Amino acid sequence: MKSLINSEVLPFKATAYHNGKFVDVSDADLRGKWSVVFFYPADFTFVCPTELGDLADNYAEFKKLGVEIYSVSTDTHFTHKAWHDTSDTIKNIEYVMVGDPTGAISRNFGVMIEEAGLADRGTFVIDPQGKIQIIEINAGGIGRDASELLRKVKAAQYVASHPGEVCPAKWKEGEATLAPSLDLVGKI
Repeated sequence: MKSLINSEVLPFKATAYHNGKFVDVSDADLRGKWSVVFFYPADFTFVCPTELGDLADNYAEFKKLGVEIYSVSTDTHFTHKAWHDTSDTIKNIEYVMVGDPTGAISRNFGVMIEEAGLADRGTFVIDPQGKIQIIEINAGGIGRDASELLRKVKAAQYVASHPGEVCPAKWKEGEATLAPSLDLVGKI
């Protein structure tokens, strides 16, 4: 399997549920700003609402960083609306909920579980040029953490705006970075 890191997002078109409306979304919406594409298996399930609720609780922090979130499952936009209307957790979502009933978007990102017709738990951070900078894929029973995703987004944004610097393990905003050089070899 070829790595998707630094590859451009493949073209797609879909219908999403967002702020009480059905809206069209495409790969073009991921350009010009930082984006998180957050795949999950299915609406009305167990781990998924905890993850989406965690993202909703941290959405304002992502927005401060200029990041838009697109949650994606193989459910339809109609199902997203029904879930949003009936779940106390999901009704707090203000980000875009993309329907992928054909699995085309999930296949584009390499997270489609063909035999189940569902997406793996895949997280993709996309830079303003439409290139994938971070990929995280978890097994179905392992939920993700929005605060760790925020840390990774901040690191990706820092590296993008500071050529020649890299962020070490556990780096947090404001901490020291590294400038790779021959002098550092064997010193860390």
